[in-house]
Formats: sequence, structure tokens, C-alpha cells
Amino acid sequence: MLLTLSAIIIGFIGLIWSADRFVAGAAGIARNLGMAPIMIGLTIVALGTSAPEIIVAINAAMDNAGGLAVGNALGSNLANIGLVLGVTALISPIPISKTLLRREIPLLLGATFAAIFFLYDHHLGLMDGVAFLLILAGIFYYLVNSKSHQPDAEHEADVEHIPELTQSKAWWLFFLGLVLLVLSSRLLVWGAREIALAFGVSELIIGLTVVAIGTSLPELAASAASALKGHHDIAIGNVVGSNLFNLLAVMAMPALIAPDTLETAVFNRDYIFMTALTVLLAVLMWLRQWRYNRQAQTLAEPALSAKHVATIGRGDGALLLLCYFAYYYLLFPVAAPL
Repeated sequence: MLLTLSAIIIGFIGLIWSADRFVAGAAGIARNLGMAPIMIGLTIVALGTSAPEIIVAINAAMDNAGGLAVGNALGSNLANIGLVLGVTALISPIPISKTLLRREIPLLLGATFAAIFFLYDHHLGLMDGVAFLLILAGIFYYLVNSKSHQPDAEHEADVEHIPELTQSKAWWLFFLGLVLLVLSSRLLVWGAREIALAFGVSELIIGLTVVAIGTSLPELAASAASALKGHHDIAIGNVVGSNLFNLLAVMAMPALIAPDTLETAVFNRDYIFMTALTVLLAVLMWLRQWRYNRQAQTLAEPALSAKHVATIGRGDGALLLLCYFAYYYLLFPVAAPL
């Protein structure tokens, strides 16, 4: 058991460390080759937030542990909204940009509801994986076009963090990060499977809990630290982007590599709960905007000209966190060994 726990801990540390190097190297290479900063921010940097989940999903699928890969994707989305945003909002109210409400939130809701069509039959097949990637490509195309013509401060803040590296250093970081990502994910998948066997629970449950929380810890740490410093304007944007990748890219990996029939709970419990939590986040954001606009009209202030139209407050954060704990309470009878 000690060896298994060590493998999981080392795997998590390796994933977090190597993902940063992989993204820095890839972004540096793209910058040196003349790729536009907006494209780097929307593709490489955005992909980096889900790189651990994607690599874990690939390795899990190759080891015929598709349930772990699916659980990781859905569990990470639940953790991003319930845990990451919940804790961040409790520390300090999170500003919501009006462009996020008009653009990214509808895209996330659309992708979430579209995926229902592919998962309701409890089978994750090759065509489902292709459909997920096509939807993701369409979203990329739309975002690149819209942000190229109407850049916002949120995105400008993102591209400022693209590193300036020599080409040799960029390639070194890229390959080092990629190799360690693969090795760390292999170690994590092995440890997670051993834990599942030892405690008599399914790989799906381990993916939804241990692996999902572990791969979401970097976002939680970064968002909480930013909230404490008062620089957490893009927290919701990062969560929305990460959830899109988890849903469309991570879920596509087991579908493409090892198509399989899913446990009925994947759709009936986990996906429905994830959809409900996503809808709750959207409703809270829209309600805060509506209330803000009502107050602004009463005071005769130009609300829509402001960068931020509302905030996710501490009460909202407590609600999101409570829903996340409620989901774990729902899982507990299933996860408890017989």
C-alpha cells in the first residue's frame, strides 16, 4: 500500500511540474516560429491546463481503464466548478466579465448539452470521440475569430504570460515536459488502479475522486493564491476553458483508443450532476448580472460599459461548495467497500 500511495503522490507532483514545462516549451517554440500570441493563448496555453487530464486519459485508455479516464474528466469538471470556484469565491468575490457571459458560458452549456446525445446510450465509441473533437475544433475556430476581432483584457492578460525563450531551451523544455508527463501519468494510472483493487471500488470512482481532485489541485492553488492577492479576475474563464477541454478532448481519448460500454452511473449520476452544476454556475452568473443591471439603472449608471458586470460572491461560493460535497455524499455509499 505504501508503494501505491507513493506512486500516486509522485505521479501527481510529476504531472504538475512537467505540465508547466511542457506548456512553457511549446509556447516558446510557437512564439519563436512567429505564431500570433492570440493563437498561442487560445491553443497551447489553454491546452496546458488540461494536459495532465489528457495524458492520464490516454494512458488509462491504453491500459483498458477507460472508466478511470472518463471519471477523471467528469470529476475534474465537478471539482473545477464546485471546489476551485467555490473556495476562490469564499476567499474573495470573483468578478465576471461581460464577454465571458456572452461567449464562453453559452459555448460550455452548448457543448455540455450536445454531449448528452453521445453519452445517453452508455457507450463511448469511435464516432463519439470524433464528434467531440469536431465540436472542439468548431469552438476553437469561433473563439479565434471572435477574439482576433474583439480582444478583451482577460485574454490580453493571458498572452502576457507567454515566455520568451531561446529555441534550444524551448525545445528542451518541451521534450522534457512531454516525457515526464507520460511517465508521471503512467505511474499515476498504475497507482490509481491498485488503489481501486485494494479497496474494492471501481476505477470510475477512483477517477471521479482521487485522480480528479489531484489533477485539479494546481487550478485550486493558483486561484486561491490569486484571490488572496486580489488578482483573480480570470478564474472563471480558466475554469470554463478547462471544462471545455476536459469534456471534449479528455473524453475523446478513451473513445478513440479503446471504445467501451460505460457504467450506467456515468450518465445517470455523474454526467447529470456535472450538467446540473454547470447550469447552476451559469444561472448564478446571469442572475448576478441581472441584479447588477437593475441596481445600475436605479442609480442611472452605465452598467454595460463596465468591464465587470457582476461578481460571484461568498454566498454563491458556499452554494457551489455545498453542491460539490453533496455529490461526494451521493458517491459515498458506492465508494465504500463492501
